[in-house]
Amino acid sequence: MLRGVGVVLLTVMLAACGGKPAKRPPPPDPDYTPGGLYKPGVPDSGPDGTPDVSAIPEPVPRNEPRARYGNRSPYTVLGRNYYVMDNAEGYVERGTASWYGNKFHGRATSSLEPYDMYQYTAAHKSLPLPSYARVTNLDNGRSVIVRVNDRGPFHGDRLIDLSYVAAVKLGMHIAGTAPVEVRALTPGDEPVLARQASVPEAAGGHHPPAWLQVGAFRDKDNARRVERRLRDAGIDEVELRKTRVERDTVWRVRVGPISADALNSAIQQLMQLGFSSVTPVSD
Repeated sequence: MLRGVGVVLLTVMLAACGGKPAKRPPPPDPDYTPGGLYKPGVPDSGPDGTPDVSAIPEPVPRNEPRARYGNRSPYTVLGRNYYVMDNAEGYVERGTASWYGNKFHGRATSSLEPYDMYQYTAAHKSLPLPSYARVTNLDNGRSVIVRVNDRGPFHGDRLIDLSYVAAVKLGMHIAGTAPVEVRALTPGDEPVLARQASVPEAAGGHHPPAWLQVGAFRDKDNARRVERRLRDAGIDEVELRKTRVERDTVWRVRVGPISADALNSAIQQLMQLGFSSVTPVSD
């Protein structure tokens, strides 16, 4: 897997006795995709303690100019050619997601933006930089919106490399990988979510009712405030569920149960109320 390692900055030193200054290096090629080789066996890690991802806002898709760096097409990594898409519209693909953290935190991505493991970002081999995508964990139905600003992962058959907090949001930071659906987003797109792969079909081939989780909080008062906001908006089918995540108590705010036929309209209603991270769950 290639990661951005940044542009080497050379310090111009003057000789002690009035020598000529060294020549400045030429500006970098705008089509150059920086990167460093991922070495199997070199461990990566997250921060000490799991961050409260409920306090980190997800990015909102917006129109942005293509990054000057990281969009050259084709480009070659480890002897294989890759092609960057002209635009992200309509892209949907399923595959394996992984994540990266401390090992690359603060280093330059392929777009030369610094990698921040506390922001919802991702690396992808062919989506334009930057672009936006909803990533859904097909094992548990959790989803997150990420801003794609890096290239990779070039390791095995992996589809996307997520920032550490995005992996936490999807519940895959412990396992390290998960089957996902990646759906590109453009401004104004309706929130189409992947069907949860692990939800079994009921008799007759119909999917059972689901719940929509709108937030998870360590502070019960914060969860209560979200519950009141939902009820004030006329949504009465709200519950608070107390769960354990590792050593922490987490209060989940959920709406439901909701039939499969009503799921998309319920998601749309919640998104219009300002809940940008609506996740279908089965229990």
